[in-house]
Amino acid sequence: MTVRLTTLGNGLRVVTEDMPGLKSASAGIWVQAGGRHETAAQNGIAHFLEHMAFKGTARRSALQIAEEIEDVGGYINAYTSRETTAYYARVLQEDVGLALDVVGDIVLNPAFHEADIETERHVILQEIGQALDTPDDIVFDWLHEASYPEQAFGRTILGPEERVSAFGRGDLQGFVADHYAPGQMILAAAGAVDHDAVVKQAEAMFAGLTPRAPKGYEPARFKGAERREVKELEQVHFALAFDSPGYRDPQVHAAQVYAMAMGGGMSSRLFQKIREERGLCYSIFAQSGAYEDAGQITIYAGTSEDEIADLVALTADELKRAAEDMTEAEVARARAQIKAGMLMGLESASSRAERDARLLAIHGRVPTVEEVVAKIDAVGVAEVRAFAERMTGADAALALYGPVAAAPGLEAIRDRLRG
Repeated sequence: MTVRLTTLGNGLRVVTEDMPGLKSASAGIWVQAGGRHETAAQNGIAHFLEHMAFKGTARRSALQIAEEIEDVGGYINAYTSRETTAYYARVLQEDVGLALDVVGDIVLNPAFHEADIETERHVILQEIGQALDTPDDIVFDWLHEASYPEQAFGRTILGPEERVSAFGRGDLQGFVADHYAPGQMILAAAGAVDHDAVVKQAEAMFAGLTPRAPKGYEPARFKGAERREVKELEQVHFALAFDSPGYRDPQVHAAQVYAMAMGGGMSSRLFQKIREERGLCYSIFAQSGAYEDAGQITIYAGTSEDEIADLVALTADELKRAAEDMTEAEVARARAQIKAGMLMGLESASSRAERDARLLAIHGRVPTVEEVVAKIDAVGVAEVRAFAERMTGADAALALYGPVAAAPGLEAIRDRLRG
């Protein structure tokens, strides 16, 4: 695998990774403009903009965008996160040029027809409604808001209905003007790709963009709060978060190993104690999430109203116990799971392109897989125990949804962790 990076004169970065043996490639544009770059009045506009990219350009109708990619058996999609909006396509080797042309067109030349804005507004409102009807999804939005209250970083990516209902053409154009500068764009391609050919096409498409200074964004500040939403459901949905390292923090790998050991699989502590031994839930897991300047350790479970108090107490007890008796075998297993998951995922061209773009945005370079594996392997049991001790006193946030009356509150959880 060979990663190559070229920066155009206006600041746009082109990163490619050749994957010998593949007959296909993934190529796209990753724009450093996501939910955290919005003002309160703009909440949801980055996601709205992502939707509008597929509604037509100056050169192509919405149908033509879909047909040109699907006529060659390809796939095109996009997503919005808190830090990024990505537009990408997966095609066969001989169609990489077409994929770049279509993706570049929807990023550079969206038409923003008024009728299409109204149509897509209704689609997004349906998406918001669907999220509200999915308890084990929406509880994580509420948990993020509780972790970072009154901050752009904490607000939902979809945005509230009242904001989405009011966005117009000028709002979309204004967000593009503020954030879609070449220095905030990364063109990434992986698989059966020719770096020089990709750079040549990128220069033809993007070299005319004028460089401009990026608009800053508010640093994330984990404050921690509690949110309870009462609803008649079969289960209480419980989500707990702790302040944790971001991608630039050397402790990020210890956080990943800790989260995996605590709740990353069927052999993990929380799964074994709470599901297998006590039968208190069907689903329970822990995960580590990281961003440029922030991170969270998140624990989720769904259980009955009668069992929620016991589940929360046992969860806190297991978190405390990890600081005392986490074993070398558990740490070794967690390291192996993380490495295997990463390496298996990177057998996909789409995963490679996304990884290259994400790491380039964060670090200004693409660390090798071997470099990352070495850092994971360097995490030992003493470091994980120390991290577990840190978690018992870390700032925390709590979100609960369903019949929540019997669920312990955030202060009770903190007291049990620190007691």
